[in-house]
Amino acid sequence: MIIKIFSIFRVVLSFLALGIVVSGVSHQPATAADEPEPTGDEVLLLVRKSQAQQYLQGLTGKLRSSETGQSRPMELTMRENVVRFLFREPNEIINLDLNNSGTKLSRVVAGGKNDVPMALYGERVRNTDINYEDLSMRFLYWPDAKIIGEDSLSLQKCWHVRVTNPDGRGPYGTVDVWVAKNSGAMMQMEAYDAQGRKVKQFLVRKGQKYQGAYILKQMRVETFDPATRKVTGITYLEIDDPK
Repeated sequence: MIIKIFSIFRVVLSFLALGIVVSGVSHQPATAADEPEPTGDEVLLLVRKSQAQQYLQGLTGKLRSSETGQSRPMELTMRENVVRFLFREPNEIINLDLNNSGTKLSRVVAGGKNDVPMALYGERVRNTDINYEDLSMRFLYWPDAKIIGEDSLSLQKCWHVRVTNPDGRGPYGTVDVWVAKNSGAMMQMEAYDAQGRKVKQFLVRKGQKYQGAYILKQMRVETFDPATRKVTGITYLEIDDPK
């Protein structure tokens, strides 16, 4: 199954934007059989280009904590390279602006609209295991990405790409990304702190049909204690069936 991820995690939500929200799908292989394999930087460029092609409207979903059982409903749109997350009670809009040189996060709350400062990128969104760094997906723009291997995830052949934080800002020192070779979609992401200890993992679990392609249905986000390597929290990013 070819899956579009918004990251969050594209994150973020990929990433998102996971991911960090949704990344695009090409129905042709990323590279022909007689062409050389791309570099790590070229793979991340493929992901960014896939994201920029998306137009999403009227999607709803939630961030659900397995620890507390609480759900944080949200609305999701993407238009003209801007991903918009709307949370209510209290109202909060998080805008992810995607461009060629990087990403920018801003928040709209009762007091007005402000850019999210880097000092807050490690803070949790709505008390979940997703933070503002995950939504920003800055790692997709970090230079000198390296392909360190190939794996199969959900029956998809993937490049395993590693990127290192070039400026030391934010909660992550290194991020590993698994990118589907036939689509440019992010299938998994693992983040490590400056000491190389695992602190976060995103894993796509389910997809669903939307406008002739597949988008995210459920993503599992795990937070790890870097000292004990134990999971300390699990949040599910879930997208409702499109209306």
